[in-house]
Amino acid sequence: MSAEFRISSFEEFLSVIKDELTLKRPYYRGQSKRNIDGYPLMPSIGRFKHLKNKALSEFYDFECGILDTFANHVVGQVNHLPRNDWEYLALAQHHGLPSRFMDWTTNPLVALYFASRNAKPDTDSAIYVLTKEVVKYNEIIRNGENKHKDIEPVGDLTTGLKTEEDDDPYKDFELDESVETAHEAEGEFNPLPSTNKFNLLKEDVKSPFDISQNIIYDPAHVSPRIRAQDGVFLACHHPLDPIDDNDYIEIIIKHEKNNHKKICKQLEQYGVFDKQLFPDLDGMAKWLKYKEFETVV
Repeated sequence: MSAEFRISSFEEFLSVIKDELTLKRPYYRGQSKRNIDGYPLMPSIGRFKHLKNKALSEFYDFECGILDTFANHVVGQVNHLPRNDWEYLALAQHHGLPSRFMDWTTNPLVALYFASRNAKPDTDSAIYVLTKEVVKYNEIIRNGENKHKDIEPVGDLTTGLKTEEDDDPYKDFELDESVETAHEAEGEFNPLPSTNKFNLLKEDVKSPFDISQNIIYDPAHVSPRIRAQDGVFLACHHPLDPIDDNDYIEIIIKHEKNNHKKICKQLEQYGVFDKQLFPDLDGMAKWLKYKEFETVV
């Protein structure tokens, strides 16, 4: 079961983000309904239950066929043609096509906005934070193109060559090598084997349909909205299944006492609201509706 926090205010949310989260690179997702209230953490394509009846190869052909059809109609509709399946699928996701991509953000206030803006008066909403480290698509590509990653450092030739003994940080303490440390002797400490997050090669991520684990994809040239929202996509390895409960934290916004409306007011004061996150006429109209109609007593 995932860990959870319950908040009632903007300040409490900031406190959780600041004091409780120790993640190196967190990703956030705001939902107006909690996952237990019928909106599980899964990509949009996974919400079509009949797709679970397809065999793996059949589902692969299904996804590829849909994207091929979409791609055939892109020419003449965009200023920059996508260069690969990742960019085509990002464009399709942006325009509402169900896919294995999930919308996340690197900005916690953006997630708070999406959890609060359209929340129902009698329903709790939630912000989800990924706790499992996920490799980024761009890092895999960059690592594959790095021609210098296997070159060993030469060091300072004026100091001479280091020996194995020189690199031993404990040599001055004269530890008795015949004595086992406590955790080795008693078996109390068994560290997990280290994993290399770059065990994926460029060839392994040629297509989002061929991935063997979840990947964070930072889309380029798709929409000003994505940039304004600090948006990223989580490409899901198992798109028909919810994200594992152990891979995220849930921050629940309690619905009583107009908590959602109060949070929206503070977000608007901090400039994280409709017209900033949707930098187009739709966003401006949505903001004016909020200011002139929805907040009138």
